[in-house]
Amino acid sequence: MTDSRAYPDRPYLAASAAIIRDGRVLIVRRARKPANGVYTLPGGVVEAGETLAEAVTREVREETGLEIAPVALAGFREVILRDGGNQVSRHFVILSFAARWISGDTELNDELDDARWLRPAEIEGLKTTEGLAEIVTAAFERLGEAG
Repeated sequence: MTDSRAYPDRPYLAASAAIIRDGRVLIVRRARKPANGVYTLPGGVVEAGETLAEAVTREVREETGLEIAPVALAGFREVILRDGGNQVSRHFVILSFAARWISGDTELNDELDDARWLRPAEIEGLKTTEGLAEIVTAAFERLGEAG
């Protein structure tokens, strides 16, 4: 099986969610390359015909089993990875949403090997995707929650 997202001819649009529940945010650890072992927010690629809200809701459900309500954009990140020959091996534009937990218990799939509900200060010291703390802070602000 080939990975159509490797060595792309265009950026891929993705959506993620900073899901807030009882003053904590859900952080997940990726179980596959290219971000294997890195804590991040659940999410994935937007499919043709989906709104951003539909995409982030679907991706969170697929990855964690949770039902969420996306509320507001909390920020964005660009991920551009290059190989040893300076060729672009991955390129994602990720729109991150502040979201409220609606229901469900976290159930990991084969893409994730850990999930933690953490207070923002507890994220420090974890190996995370670049800018994760800033997105989480913005999500708490968008939802009017204390972090």
